[in-house]
Amino acid sequence: MKIKETPLKDCYIIEPTIFEDDRGYFFEKYNEKKFEEITGMNGHFVQDNISKSSYGVLRGLHLQKEEHAQAKLVSCLEGKVLDVAVDLRNDSPTFGKWFSIELTAENKLQLYVPRGFGHGFSVLSETAIFSYKCDNFYNKESEGSVLWNDADLNIDWQLPLEDIILSQKDKLAPTFKEGNF
Repeated sequence: MKIKETPLKDCYIIEPTIFEDDRGYFFEKYNEKKFEEITGMNGHFVQDNISKSSYGVLRGLHLQKEEHAQAKLVSCLEGKVLDVAVDLRNDSPTFGKWFSIELTAENKLQLYVPRGFGHGFSVLSETAIFSYKCDNFYNKESEGSVLWNDADLNIDWQLPLEDIILSQKDKLAPTFKEGNF
């Protein structure tokens, strides 16, 4: 397993070492001890979530606030997504910056999104199954969000505008300047 830094402070790409032969493949998806040794961060997760979405679905930008904040380790189990992390920590040197990466079933990459970040993804394949490992339990009252097409962030979701499918909640999310985080 290799852990690579992204341009965002405390946000990491995890690349597994894959062992393949004529029977298929094997890889260690996550190792808490290795993660903590390399990053110096707590990598203990308490909740796993799975979502399935069709092409054009855009989920985000979401976060959990205050004592219910969540770090996430995300991956794509089937299909292809563009995964986006936005640093919303006011005291961070990368506050207001975003990073995106294609996560696919083929590349088996994962993205570690720390607490205090907004997170979202767009589905680039016919369907996608997406996995989230969270280090804190979900709390509805602590939900936060940022508008997916916020002009200040200017995120390229790699989808034609007419193909984007949003939830009502995501359509009505506050802008980055409104600071609902």
